[in-house]
Amino acid sequence: MRRIDLNNKTVLVTGAAGFIGANLCMKLLTDFDSIRVVGLDNINDYYDVKLKEYRLSLLSKFDNFIFIKGDISDKETVENVFDEYRPSVTVNLAAQAGVRYSITNPDAYISSNLVGFFNILEACRNYPTEHLVYASSSSVYGSNKKVPYSVDDKVDNPVSLYAATKKSNELMAHAYSKLYDIPCTGLRFFTVYGPAGRPDMAYFGFTNKLINGETIKIFNYGNCKRDFTYVDDIVEGVQRVMQGAPDKQTGDDGLPVPPCAVYNIGNSNPENLLTFVEILQQELVRAGVLPEDYDFESHKELVPMQPGDVPVTYADVSALERDYNFKPSTDLRTGLRRFAKWYKEFYLE
Repeated sequence: MRRIDLNNKTVLVTGAAGFIGANLCMKLLTDFDSIRVVGLDNINDYYDVKLKEYRLSLLSKFDNFIFIKGDISDKETVENVFDEYRPSVTVNLAAQAGVRYSITNPDAYISSNLVGFFNILEACRNYPTEHLVYASSSSVYGSNKKVPYSVDDKVDNPVSLYAATKKSNELMAHAYSKLYDIPCTGLRFFTVYGPAGRPDMAYFGFTNKLINGETIKIFNYGNCKRDFTYVDDIVEGVQRVMQGAPDKQTGDDGLPVPPCAVYNIGNSNPENLLTFVEILQQELVRAGVLPEDYDFESHKELVPMQPGDVPVTYADVSALERDYNFKPSTDLRTGLRRFAKWYKEFYLE
């Protein structure tokens, strides 16, 4: 592994107004005095734009943060950014997210996750980069029966278009890494949550519904398990990976052995959905988001599994621990407590 010093470097983060992207930019700008972070985001309306504007407002306080509104699916935009700023490290977090949305709006996934990622790879080929780090997803494991999920497992049976696009990203990165000697690392994120997150995620959507007195649907009759991973753990992992690129080597055929790797980032502690809902409701009451006498039972409905969903996600992070000496550790109650506190301040005060 080749170490990369991020001091005095320019880093490009796509999806910079997104949940993980904004938190990563904030951490980089806080941890490195002499870094320049260029953020690219199209500020689409997949969810409440006010949240994206809120995240950007926090980043705008840093003099060494440059924001560009643009779409990675537009090749000219991507080329112009690389030509002007020449990033040493690129972190591609821009993507159309969401498993269920991919069933009703497939076009958005092809445009952003395939065409957009291709444009990033082409730019990294034409403007040599020290390291391309990109977001993959735990969804690539599909309905694998073996748990925990290891990066050595076969991932050939996606159960959603979203998962298929993320697996495609890994294959595209491998090919470009082999052909053009681009150091690439893919990160399979497991159910990321936290303050100022995505409203389409369960914990956020449940909170919105409960406040409005609506019923929350708990899929697979509550028998789903998710490896909930707190956003601070995710960005710590991403930042560490950015600073260690896969080595360039030459194979027997004289061509580069792809300097290409994939890691899981998850909490390695899957929680049952009903346990998760119970902790969430306790923390919402504790934070004063919901009254102490709230009747949760009358607002819960157990329903069958949704198309594209899987019953369990569970990360084996031994490779991440071995290579980067890092393992996510924030427990679910701590993370949901921080979310509930933020929600109260952002929406109710």
